[in-house]
Amino acid sequence: MNEPANVAVAYIAEARKRLTACQEKIHHCVSQLNDEQLWWRPKPEMNSIANLLLHLCGNITQHIIAPITKAPDRRDRPKEFSERGPMPKAEVMRRFDSVIAETDAALARMKESQLLESRRIQASDTTILAAMFGSLVHLGGHTQEIIGMTRQQLGERYKFAWMPKTPEQGAPKP
Repeated sequence: MNEPANVAVAYIAEARKRLTACQEKIHHCVSQLNDEQLWWRPKPEMNSIANLLLHLCGNITQHIIAPITKAPDRRDRPKEFSERGPMPKAEVMRRFDSVIAETDAALARMKESQLLESRRIQASDTTILAAMFGSLVHLGGHTQEIIGMTRQQLGERYKFAWMPKTPEQGAPKP
């Protein structure tokens, strides 16, 4: 395999890992919240975790799934933010998990040569690679926002998924 193909294969594999890692972090947070907390807003003009999850569904579908599969773009971005619930947590997570599974399946079937194909997304010309890169960065940012909002609501009751065990990882020295 030539060098560009190796990079393409590595990029697609890393995209799939990032998708799963963010999904796991989001599940860790959402599992600690009830329906009301999922729809809580720090301020009325800010988004809830549920809105962020619906927004991520739209973004990932528009920027990764549709460009790879050539599916039509049916995104309703304003609705992602205007929704006020009370959609149950189970339904919000079902939608999110469905989009993540569909994205992973699209990435698994993707040909390396597709990465540089042109697509028109939100009235801009781009490549699939650029659209994926932007969407994955976007996912990572909102994942951190969801972690922060979960910690803000739960305070000391927040359960960390991972704690450093060695000084090299950041644990205090004995």
